[in-house]
Amino acid sequence: QVQLVESGGDLVQPGGSLRLSCVVSGSILSIDVMAWHRQAPGKERELVASISYGGRTNYPDFVKGRFTISRDNAQKTIYLQMNNVKPEDTAVYYCSLFRPTTGAKYWGQGTQVTVSS
Repeated sequence: QVQLVESGGDLVQPGGSLRLSCVVSGSILSIDVMAWHRQAPGKERELVASISYGGRTNYPDFVKGRFTISRDNAQKTIYLQMNNVKPEDTAVYYCSLFRPTTGAKYWGQGTQVTVSS
């Protein structure tokens, strides 16, 4: 059974930085893709960043140059470094693990990020 636990969410001022962490319990396979998503009130959940086991990353345009996803496979942890945050980055941030061989997708419980002065 795979479980994910996020941490690091906080209140941060515009222009500030924050680092989120997601620890995975259970097995991580070399084909697993991990990602960060976010959901703001009244909006759909959206992809923020993804990373393959080998480190290939993907970002939507609205976070390119500001957010960086990374992973430590030995520690079974992924990170999201958020720089130059904006009020529109306010949301609950979720990490996920997608296993292509089975189609299974696992989610954490989320961590709140609030960007406000």
